[in-house]
Amino acid sequence: MISAAQAFEAMMALPIMPLDAITDGKPTLILAPHADDETLGCGGLIAAASAAGHPPFVLILTDGTGSHPNSQAYPPLRLKQVREQEARAAVGILGLPGDRIGFLGLRDAAAPMEGDAFDAAVDAILAVTEQVGAASILSPWQHDPHCDHLAAHHMACSAVARRRLRHLAYPIWGWTLAPETRLAGLPPGGMRLDITDHLAAKRRATAAHASQYGGLIQDDADGFRLPSDLLEVFSRPYETFLVLHEGRTP
Repeated sequence: MISAAQAFEAMMALPIMPLDAITDGKPTLILAPHADDETLGCGGLIAAASAAGHPPFVLILTDGTGSHPNSQAYPPLRLKQVREQEARAAVGILGLPGDRIGFLGLRDAAAPMEGDAFDAAVDAILAVTEQVGAASILSPWQHDPHCDHLAAHHMACSAVARRRLRHLAYPIWGWTLAPETRLAGLPPGGMRLDITDHLAAKRRATAAHASQYGGLIQDDADGFRLPSDLLEVFSRPYETFLVLHEGRTP
């Protein structure tokens, strides 16, 4: 067991490595529990890999309809459409081709953790890896305190158990853990990616998620809004990727 403070210290001391150390110069599949997670956790990588000629594929797992459940102006179907449009705009800002993003459409805050629906989601993830020739899967950190993030992590674990794929994790809500929180396992290992050249684009892409970042939806006082302290984390000139499974033959 370690504390969250020890995990943060270890992650902030990870070596800065080139893009190919993360992607092996091959396409990656980025699993995003919700539209905006792809930009927050991997926006710089998306931009760098797209510029390098091996753009990743972004697969957004849930429909995003849980962020503003009381809005009359944005009922679930409209909100789903808005969040898809925002995601497409955001990754476009990062240079990702329009055919490199997909949506599984699982219900927000109810992504399956087991059973037939879970197995079907893993099958869909594996189908995408084969379609795009992905050598690795990037998913949320296992200590992200959100049910959909944990489901996405377990889906990635199941996928790499069935295929020889590399598995890396990116923290999102894990950065908000109280420092004294106890976490199972050893201090995380991995690397950081310098995204200085792509930071301005990442900030524009983050702002494209106006339903989560800006004041687009005005009629739900309890609606979700990305907290400023979390946004500050993702304004750093690097992104963090934790290696969970190498996925290579010995």
